[in-house]
Amino acid sequence: MVSWGRMLVPVQLGARSYTIVVEAGGLAKLGDHLRPLGLGSKTALVTDPVIRRLYGDTVTDSLKSAGFSVAHVEIPEGEGAKTLAVAARCWDELLAARLDRSSTVLALGGGAVGDLAGFVSATYMRGMNFVQLPTTVLAQVDASIGGKTAVDHPRAKNLIGAFHQPRLVLVDPLVVRTLPEREFRSGLAEMVKHGIVLDLAYFEEMDAGVPRLLTRDPDTLERLIGGSCRLKAGVIERDPEEKSDLRFALNYGHTIGHALEAVTEYGRWTHGEAVSLGIVAEARLARRLGVASADVVAQQERVLTALGLPTRVGPIDVSAVVAAIGRDKKARDGRIPFVLAPAIGTFKLVYDVTADDVCAALAEVA
Repeated sequence: MVSWGRMLVPVQLGARSYTIVVEAGGLAKLGDHLRPLGLGSKTALVTDPVIRRLYGDTVTDSLKSAGFSVAHVEIPEGEGAKTLAVAARCWDELLAARLDRSSTVLALGGGAVGDLAGFVSATYMRGMNFVQLPTTVLAQVDASIGGKTAVDHPRAKNLIGAFHQPRLVLVDPLVVRTLPEREFRSGLAEMVKHGIVLDLAYFEEMDAGVPRLLTRDPDTLERLIGGSCRLKAGVIERDPEEKSDLRFALNYGHTIGHALEAVTEYGRWTHGEAVSLGIVAEARLARRLGVASADVVAQQERVLTALGLPTRVGPIDVSAVVAAIGRDKKARDGRIPFVLAPAIGTFKLVYDVTADDVCAALAEVA
C-alpha cells in the first residue's frame, strides 16, 4: 500500500503484528507514528555517537513533540557494541531512567545497534516495547525486520539472543545518502540475496536499477528498499521463529559469510561484503553439487560485481572457515543446512555437505 510517498508493509503475526513504514523524511514524523500504538510515555533512544550527531536531535524533537520523554543511551560504534558487558550497561541506564515494561527502547542506527538494543529490550523486565529506526541499507532491508536480536560470543556471531518482534519499523530511505560508500554498497548484498532466493522479478529490477541505485537516486532507493522490505516481511509472516525451511532462505550467503567473518574476527570485511563472498561461494558450491548451472552462478556474480561488492576472498585459512561453519547456530542435530539457489527466485536446503566440497568451493573464490 502506497500513500502520499509512504509505503506501508504490514507484518501479520497475530498479537505481535506490526508495520514497516518506508517514508522519505520519516524520522521527523516518528512521534506521529508512535502515538497510535498506545505505548507508555517513557522512551530510551539507543544509538552510537556518530548517528546521534546526525539524527539524534531530529528523533528526540519528534518524540518530545508527541509527548514522550527521552533518555539517551549511547553505545560504541559497530559490531564491538554487541557484548554482554555493553548490554549490562544499557540495563543499568534503563533502570536509572526508571523505564518499565510499558516503556519503549528505540534503536537508531545500523544492524549492530538494532541487534543490541533489541536484545536489551527483550531481556529487560522480561520484555518491553521495541522500535527499529534503521539508518543503513543493511539494517533497513534485513536486520531491522523479523525480531532477531543478539549479542556476539567470542566463538560465533549472534550466538546469544532472542526473538523479540518490534512494535514498529520506520525506514527513512533518505538517511542512507549520508553513508560512506563502502557501507552503502555493503547493504546492497542483502537486497541481491532477497532477489536470488525469493523473487526473480525483483532480482531483475535490482539488476536494471544498478546505475540509479549507485547514485542513490531517492525514487530508486525508496522503490528497491521498500521492495526488499516487502519480500522479507512475507517470509517473517509465514515463519517468524525459523521453524520451517522458508526462513532459512534468508540465510543464503550467510553460512559461509558468517564463518568468514568469524575467522577474521569481524575485521576484514563488512557484513555485507562477507555475505557477498558467501553468496559467490555458495553459488559455486551449488554448481559443484549439481544443484545450479554455471549460468545461474554467473548471474549472481555479475550483479554483485556491478554493485562494487567483492567476489573473491583472497588468502584465507580454509580449515578454520570449515570449523567455524560447524559452529553455525542454524545446525539441527549437528547437521548444517546450506541454502542453495537452483535458479534465480528459488532456493533449496541441502544437508550433509562434505567439508571437501566446502573447501573446493572456497578454493574457487580464494
